[in-house]
Amino acid sequence: MSSFWSIWITVITLGTIIGCFLLLRWCLSNKTGVAEGDDMHHEFDGILEINNQLPRWWTIMFYATIIWGFLYFLLYPGLGSFEGLLGWKSSNQDIRSLAESEAARIAAKENGDIVQYDRELDFAEERFAPIFAAYAKQPIETLAQDPEALKVGQRLFSQNCSQCHGSDARGQRGFPNLTDNDWLYGGTPAKITETLTLGRQAAMPAQLDSFGEKGIEEVVAYALSLSGRQVDPDLAEKGKVRFAICSACHGPDGKGNQAIGAPNLTDNIWLYGGSHKAVTETLTYGRNGVMPSFKKTLGDEKIHLVAAYVYSLSQGK
Repeated sequence: MSSFWSIWITVITLGTIIGCFLLLRWCLSNKTGVAEGDDMHHEFDGILEINNQLPRWWTIMFYATIIWGFLYFLLYPGLGSFEGLLGWKSSNQDIRSLAESEAARIAAKENGDIVQYDRELDFAEERFAPIFAAYAKQPIETLAQDPEALKVGQRLFSQNCSQCHGSDARGQRGFPNLTDNDWLYGGTPAKITETLTLGRQAAMPAQLDSFGEKGIEEVVAYALSLSGRQVDPDLAEKGKVRFAICSACHGPDGKGNQAIGAPNLTDNIWLYGGSHKAVTETLTYGRNGVMPSFKKTLGDEKIHLVAAYVYSLSQGK
């Protein structure tokens, strides 16, 4: 952490602690001009307001919290080079990057200084590597029928993919549903593996400059008509002419192109929403979806299992 951020966080932290103390002191002072315990001469529905102090137990707890916050700030680290009175260090005070961290860990291991983390990694590698290797030798179509393999694949999916696609893999706005047969880049085992390994970078360019607002309205009408939606026929007819620009990616029939991830516009399945407003927004501002590569995160063998699990979700749909 840089000196600037250390000072910035220190000021905010101490300012908050001191501010809480001053606020409490202000609330404990009597500025009403009415003696404590006397009637404030406010009445509502037969209820009188009395000038009472803050409850003593609450005040003591507030003071205790302020003291605890100040002591915690002094005892524990997290601000630049400050180690705290206990001499602890935050994770980035010794090592400034993941690469350096990994290099230091390997060097320590070579010197015989094996930490608990390394022991756990070695244990996991020894126990599970043969299992992953055995699964990697089987075709994805076979693993998709193996309940035990799918359990492993599901756990890997939950840990790495559910943040975007959901725990049930049904996706959400901007993240595809993986349980149907609508695939942007293809749903074969090879394509799913390719997507997981290389990642994807989608790009839907903004068309406001090309079409103008009126042209956008016409193309939206035509795009919605492709999936059987009720639209203004005159607008749709004009939009069909303008759609020639869109057909470069989506095809002249609007059925999309999996080679470049261009969606099928005729099936009424919409990644960013199929309302008139959502489609207008897509054409006006464009879309840029990103699917990260899991090559380094999971490795080929685990990708193989995740691909089998994802492939199994859409089978029989």
